[in-house]
Amino acid sequence: MSHFNRERIPERVVHAKGAGAFGYFEVTDDITQYTKAIVFNKIGKRTDIAVRFSQVIGELGSADTVRDPRGFAIKFYTEHGNWDLTGNNTPVFFVRDPRLFPKFIHSQKRNPSTHEKDANAFWDFITLEEETVHQVMIVFSDRGIPNGFRRMNGYGSHTFKLVNATENAVYCKFHYKSDQGVEGLPTDVAAQLAGTNPDYSIQDLYRAIESKQYPSWTFYIQVMTFEQAEKFQFNPFDLTKVWPHAEYPLIRVGKIVLNRNPVNYFAQVEQLAFNPAQMIPGIEPSPDKMLHGRLFAYGDTQRYRLGVNHLQIPVNCPYKTRVKNYQRDGLMTVTDNQGGAPNYWPNSFSGPEPNPAFSDPSFKVSGDVARYNSTNEDNFSQPTIMWTKVLKEDERERMVDNIAGHVINAQDFLQERTITMFGKVHRDFGEMLREALNKLKATTR
Repeated sequence: MSHFNRERIPERVVHAKGAGAFGYFEVTDDITQYTKAIVFNKIGKRTDIAVRFSQVIGELGSADTVRDPRGFAIKFYTEHGNWDLTGNNTPVFFVRDPRLFPKFIHSQKRNPSTHEKDANAFWDFITLEEETVHQVMIVFSDRGIPNGFRRMNGYGSHTFKLVNATENAVYCKFHYKSDQGVEGLPTDVAAQLAGTNPDYSIQDLYRAIESKQYPSWTFYIQVMTFEQAEKFQFNPFDLTKVWPHAEYPLIRVGKIVLNRNPVNYFAQVEQLAFNPAQMIPGIEPSPDKMLHGRLFAYGDTQRYRLGVNHLQIPVNCPYKTRVKNYQRDGLMTVTDNQGGAPNYWPNSFSGPEPNPAFSDPSFKVSGDVARYNSTNEDNFSQPTIMWTKVLKEDERERMVDNIAGHVINAQDFLQERTITMFGKVHRDFGEMLREALNKLKATTR
């Protein structure tokens, strides 16, 4: 009974419910001109990977077919340690300021009094922080409810830095395009599945792999030089914006294939821990402030959920190399704790030394350091392009209907603010939303 009482570990605050699988990444195209990362060092190379798909907001008991972004995290087990690429199925995110992230998540979770999902909190935050509009449009579009994890794209979302063997660096974004195609679920079908098969996406992935229909994604990068970044029309590190493909085309790199299901869900998926701070030589963070927030937060959440030695858990262990450092002890040390090797540095007894070959290259910075409010940093140019040039007329209509069906549950003043916000994207958008809300109100009188 005492063991039974302790079977549960803390649930992830975000990305709580998900599915996992294992497979490999294979290099198909040479990008060594951009990076010395060992995972990309030759065509044909295969690297073992673990992937976890997830919802962002829902709890462990949430249905798989709710309208919500999906997490798409990849762990590469390389000879230089593990590289964790933690992204979503959208190329952008709701906010660009990491200080807003906990507040945003609170607005999407449950009301502290009623413990219900709260449309007032949802739209209050969204309309007060208009940088959210790009991601909100994607979430309420036809892609907002993926038809399983196999039929959605993945993105590193953030801007990263690649460094090559001669220490020349470029900025980059990572994309992984589904070879199964991208497919969303209609809202009514998703609602039905939520009641009849709440684990629809988990089941779909597991059964596909079990029947040897191995899902795959083609892996790409976008590259931007430092000089291009200086002249870019937007902040190139803004997580609410994309880099236009016409200016920064996709460069094919390789293939992600998932061909093995977990043997035990708890051991290999619930304990699977990702941390974007886990990088390998040749891949570094950019000045993206949201990325900087995640570099701290992810490792901290794993220490809370799984303990300070969570990297000793087999699914998280960098098994392609041997760890040598000066970290010791702590709850649940299950290795030999590096034996009798010295646990301090510097030392005279053959302890590991810093390797200059793996040091970060220097870079120049200039300007003033201050707290900068980026709330009004052109929140509408790219959403307007999405409305006018990406979406077809029927797709616009469905997006408007999806938004109206949600915001109708908020107070009237928040509905007005929502109409005003989307009217800034395009006048037709605001007018169509008002019309859709009026129709809903007329049917409920």
